[in-house]
Amino acid sequence: MTEPTPISQDLGAFPHAMLREIYEQPQALAATIEQYVPGGLSTAETFQPVVDALGGRERLVIAASGSSRHAGLAGEIMLEDLTGISVDVEYASEYTYRSTHTLHNPGVVVISQSGETADTLAALREAHARGLATVAITNNADSSMATEASASLPTFAGIEKAIPATKSFTTQLAVLYSLALHLARVRGRMTLQTAEAHGRQLREIPGLLQTALPGWQKQIEALTPQLASSSTLLYLGRGAHYAIAREGALKLKESAYLNAEGYPSGELKHGPNALVSKDSPLIMIATADAGDPDSLLRYSKVLQLMKDMRAQGARIIALATEGDQDVPQCADSCLFIPPSNDLLSTILEVVPFQLLAYTLAISRGIDVDRPRNLVKAVIEE
Repeated sequence: MTEPTPISQDLGAFPHAMLREIYEQPQALAATIEQYVPGGLSTAETFQPVVDALGGRERLVIAASGSSRHAGLAGEIMLEDLTGISVDVEYASEYTYRSTHTLHNPGVVVISQSGETADTLAALREAHARGLATVAITNNADSSMATEASASLPTFAGIEKAIPATKSFTTQLAVLYSLALHLARVRGRMTLQTAEAHGRQLREIPGLLQTALPGWQKQIEALTPQLASSSTLLYLGRGAHYAIAREGALKLKESAYLNAEGYPSGELKHGPNALVSKDSPLIMIATADAGDPDSLLRYSKVLQLMKDMRAQGARIIALATEGDQDVPQCADSCLFIPPSNDLLSTILEVVPFQLLAYTLAISRGIDVDRPRNLVKAVIEE
């Protein structure tokens, strides 16, 4: 793994904390990945408390709020696809009030940037009251959730001062992927050679991201004036990429005060299509993993949807994999994502959406680090 170039902590190099933290993601990811997948293979010692806590359970509940819940939605696909464990993702604010009969003796994973989110902490304590084993994924190893959970998997993102989550979100995805790899090995669902190959791909992500970031920023800054007057933006993705569509829409709402919604691509024609117009552009994730038949099938469906929407007169901004020749012909604008496996590409895809939210917020004169009506627990490290 090529070590990413360190980012200066002096905000003077960046006009806002959010932009600095977007650019800190290669370093945050590298630090987190090195903790869990050193040399490309997960360590039994690091994950043993989690294995002990979950005790071979066949069902997991992920409880989280906001961006952390979207990480959980991506994590659901990672865990189910790689480990065979059944996963339900709950809003933390709803889990506390759900029936105790919904699942039989699941393990409960809570995800929170600060480890102090009130709804998520209440969900953790409710799980304990039900006698369930818990795992906490937080950005502070000394937080309430990390210390109260049966096992803790901290991220290593460093302090995140801007309210919109950026590096805390991508490091959560890295931890969830690392956890899925380890559980897949423990459960005999993945050979050592396959796990090492996945681990090497994960370790390549920070370098790919650092290389791509400046070009994405320039392209998005040029695109921003064309989107600033949009009434609604619809973000679309399939599979694990649906979680990234949801996260992209949330970033835009909380940062730029623009209405945005995230949907599974296949659901567009089941109602939301009525919103589509030149004033309501589509932001479509159309990446593909050339070595994954399931990914290629999803890609073909997205490409056909793009063609249908183009014929309908929709305005389309797409994310495509580098080298794709078809998506740019169907989109008004296209940003290219470095090739990676289908699940790991989620980490790369979300960063252009973070940049889009940032640039649109700045263009609208918004204090992007402190959006109105929102608060965030920042843990000094």
